[in-house]
Amino acid sequence: MASFICVQLKKTYEVDLVKPLRTFIQNTYNQASPDDYNQALSEFNKLRNAMITKSVDKHESALEVLYRYYDQLAAIENKLPIAENQIRVQFKWRDAFDEGSLFSGKRNLAIASGAYEKVCILFNIAALQSQIAAAQNHDNNDGLKLTVKLFQQACGIFGHLKDIVLSHVQQDPTPDLSPDTLSALSALMLAQAQESIYRKATQDKMKEAMIAKLSYQTSELYSDAMKLMQLGSIRDLWPKDWLPTVVMKQAAFHAMAEYYQSCVAQQSKSYGEEIARLQHAQELLNASQSRGGTTFSFKQELAKVQRALETATKDNNFIYHDKIPDLKSLQPIGKAVVAKAAPVSQPMSAKFTDLFEKIVPLPVHEALTAFENRKSQIVSMEAGRLRNATELMNSVLASLNLPAALEDLSGERVPHSLLEKAQQIQELGGLTKLDQLMSDLPDLLTRNREILQESIKALDDEEKSDQQLREQFKERWSRTPSASLTKPMREEAMKYKSILDTAIQADHIVKGKYDAHKNAIFLLSKPKGELEAALPAASAAASLQNSPVVKHLRELLEQVNTIKAERDVIESEIKDAKFDISSKFFAALATEGMINEESISLSELDRTYTPLREQVSDSIHRQEILLSQIQNSNTEFSQAKTSNQSAAQRETLLKDLAAGFDSFMELKGNLEEGTQFYNDLTPLLVRLQTKINDFCFARKTEKDELMSDLQKAIVNTPSQPPPITPRYQGGPAQPTQGTPSAPSASLPYSMTPSQPGHLQNPYGQPNFGGSGWQAPYPSHPGQGYPLPQMPAGYNPYNPYMSYPPQGQNQPGYPQPGHPPQGQNQPGYPQPGPYGQQPYPYPPQQPPQAGYPYPGYPPQQYH
Repeated sequence: MASFICVQLKKTYEVDLVKPLRTFIQNTYNQASPDDYNQALSEFNKLRNAMITKSVDKHESALEVLYRYYDQLAAIENKLPIAENQIRVQFKWRDAFDEGSLFSGKRNLAIASGAYEKVCILFNIAALQSQIAAAQNHDNNDGLKLTVKLFQQACGIFGHLKDIVLSHVQQDPTPDLSPDTLSALSALMLAQAQESIYRKATQDKMKEAMIAKLSYQTSELYSDAMKLMQLGSIRDLWPKDWLPTVVMKQAAFHAMAEYYQSCVAQQSKSYGEEIARLQHAQELLNASQSRGGTTFSFKQELAKVQRALETATKDNNFIYHDKIPDLKSLQPIGKAVVAKAAPVSQPMSAKFTDLFEKIVPLPVHEALTAFENRKSQIVSMEAGRLRNATELMNSVLASLNLPAALEDLSGERVPHSLLEKAQQIQELGGLTKLDQLMSDLPDLLTRNREILQESIKALDDEEKSDQQLREQFKERWSRTPSASLTKPMREEAMKYKSILDTAIQADHIVKGKYDAHKNAIFLLSKPKGELEAALPAASAAASLQNSPVVKHLRELLEQVNTIKAERDVIESEIKDAKFDISSKFFAALATEGMINEESISLSELDRTYTPLREQVSDSIHRQEILLSQIQNSNTEFSQAKTSNQSAAQRETLLKDLAAGFDSFMELKGNLEEGTQFYNDLTPLLVRLQTKINDFCFARKTEKDELMSDLQKAIVNTPSQPPPITPRYQGGPAQPTQGTPSAPSASLPYSMTPSQPGHLQNPYGQPNFGGSGWQAPYPSHPGQGYPLPQMPAGYNPYNPYMSYPPQGQNQPGYPQPGHPPQGQNQPGYPQPGPYGQQPYPYPPQQPPQAGYPYPGYPPQQYH
């Protein structure tokens, strides 16, 4: 069976995909129903766990699980973007070639990136394809076909990864994902695919000329792989048998190409060429055997070549006598390029179904959101133009006391139009309703500001903590700085802060208008009797009821009502305009891979709103003409009325009440819109706060993991060896086995086992190195043998000048003037001639064997 190289799998760790993805969907796709994604999230999480457990199975069913998970990752890329500044899910993967190291996690890499997860899954798919291919029965035709297919697919995936890994990972990857590694693996997989095709060709007994070309191409591909695998940056990465195998196969397949080409030469009766090629084939196989060592798997082929060479040489010597040409003069063997890298298909699984099909891609969602914003701006602008024009018209009519001035000609105590306005205000809650709305706004504003301030404070605290740790650990604090990750969230927070500041200014304007018209609204909120009592007596102008100027003025006021009714219809059409814009965005994304939202949105909005804009402009233009006519007619009407003080006071109050009604309606609308605005803003701020809290929690988890890794690295860092122990502190001499100890410059006795010719320990302590000896205290690294316990009063510079403590007159302890028991041995220093301590400074003489101090001969005793 052929021996193929298969790639190890990267190992990963379980993560929770459900919570962060659900939070993002709830915050982003607020129109999505929970039923659209809860079940899908659970299935997606199970799919990743199945990917981890199934990866160990060297079967195509395990590949199918990996295919489905990768396809789902690719499908949600535009819907649920997993990244540090969006959906923060930390994926941690281990280097495939890391067989364990001193420092935990030395070749691990954790990134909150869906693109990084895709890269690692693709690597494992290619690695598992190589393992399944290597495990096939290569003596079987179907097994070889599947092997060729899988090796070509693995080659394509590794080549694809080489091109995209740096852009997807965006930081230094683990060694297995470096472009050099992936390029070498791609070349290796292609060479093995070509080898599988060669083996199938030999089983199918194809023509020798074709097999020679297939074999030569296989050798060339292994040569390419060998060059890439021997790059200095990755040479030490591979398992120990990989390079010998590749080098062995490169030479062996070149040899087989020469062998099959020699068969072609024999068929064409070029016997000299046949021998030359067989000789070269034998040389190459011998070189392959020496290079491959135990990995050499071409023993049968070597024997076949040797037999063929012996036969061809014998036949040529006895029969053909053909001249053996120089190898360089022979025609080169051609190449049959059959194996090719298979492109990465999408989707990989034929049974793939998108779990999040009901959720639109994020580019479409963002385009729809932008479209709605553009539409809202147009609606707000055009409706605002109508409302501003209507307010201007109302203010002009109120200043002219119309239509109340015309109704007052009937002599009624309170004009009918004013009674209607008062009744309408009372039905809407009157001044009490406005007071309630006014009192609610500050509470709503305070709630929103507190949420926003807490969110910003959380970001500030997280960034401050990160900066402190960065200053503490310097370059070892390798995670992404907080400032680069929180920029989108801070921009969103600043946007909401600006919105709140604008709303506060608008609230002040509303408060001023409320104070200006509070008294008029208060009167209109009272019952009819109190309103009548507040008005001055009616003017005596009944004679003008049927005058032409009054009739003309009433006709103009009817046109005012008509314009107001038309504007209600136009505003309703502007607000209720329907658009089928999502299909256009989907089509653009499918055909172009991107969405030009601005172009598509503006085109669609212009098509619908251009006619409505023209109607708004026409209504405003007709209002200008109408107001001019009303002002002229009112001037004639005023001149015709009898002026008196009571009538002037009544006229002024009626104008204030009319203005108060218009202000009440405007204030009520403004306050209700403000209340709705603050209520709508609250969930947006809560979502931002949730996003920030999730981010801060994820960063805290990441911080804890990184701190743990740093602590492990610090604890496991080897300490510097201590300095060599000075000899005067008891550094031991190293005796030579079987000979007397070399003289020691540190202790006056030998630190060796008791053997013939060795000095004894003068203190009766156990001999060093003896069987079963236990050190009196733990030894220290780098200090050799542990030091023995010294008796009290012992002087390490001259032990024989020390005096024993009380009660030391015991056997084995050196007494003054008396040698200890058993000291009459060669080389042991004896007491002085007067029974005293040895003379501390003997005359300088050549050293004698066995004496512990070089340069100091033993004393002679009499």
